[in-house]
Amino acid sequence: MRCLLIEDDLDTSESIREGLAAAGYAVEVCYDGPAGLARLDAERWDVVLLDRMLPGDVDGLDLLATLRLRGDLTPVLVLSALSSLDERIRGLRSGGDDYLTKPFALDEILARVDALVRRAGQRPDPEMFRAGPITLDPRLRRVCRDGRPIALQPREYQLLECLLRHQGTVVTRKMLLAAVWGFHFDPETNVIDVQMSRLRTKIDGDGAPSIIRTVRGAGYTIDGDEPACP
Repeated sequence: MRCLLIEDDLDTSESIREGLAAAGYAVEVCYDGPAGLARLDAERWDVVLLDRMLPGDVDGLDLLATLRLRGDLTPVLVLSALSSLDERIRGLRSGGDDYLTKPFALDEILARVDALVRRAGQRPDPEMFRAGPITLDPRLRRVCRDGRPIALQPREYQLLECLLRHQGTVVTRKMLLAAVWGFHFDPETNVIDVQMSRLRTKIDGDGAPSIIRTVRGAGYTIDGDEPACP
């Protein structure tokens, strides 16, 4: 799923980008209206997250109106600090498919983006992921080792799914915090270490090396030697 994020605030855009990337979206970021329009003209996107108040001559609703006038029906989630009923109505009537006021939780953004993509009929069938003897079925939320089910707590499951969706790449601690706990969580906490230790204990066989590798100073990775199942 390709997502275009048009948001001028650097901290907000980076937090959203990392959270969506950790959830499996391919995210590109633009910081003003003209740059966003150029990317929309040049490429196909599955969903757009659009800040209502952008710098320069092209604000979010101008961009949205232009997009709809061109016949582009890409799902758009409008993000705005303007929370009045009139502003929400204006955003939707300008062509927005959904409207979310700031501040917001990352989990809510992910849920709304998923809903937009699902309603647009663009969401692909979930894959079965595999790493060595471990398989994860997102449809059933089931994890197995050599075909035997493993009972995971929700956070443990989310950590494993996030790592499997990014096999062969390093997933940073910040990305994991954003994906599993929300991007406002204290980055200095040891909650990841605790949950990762519990996850490793459950999925690693007796005496077998862990399939989850710690990359010192960076994060964690699951080597992608085993491709995801079709």
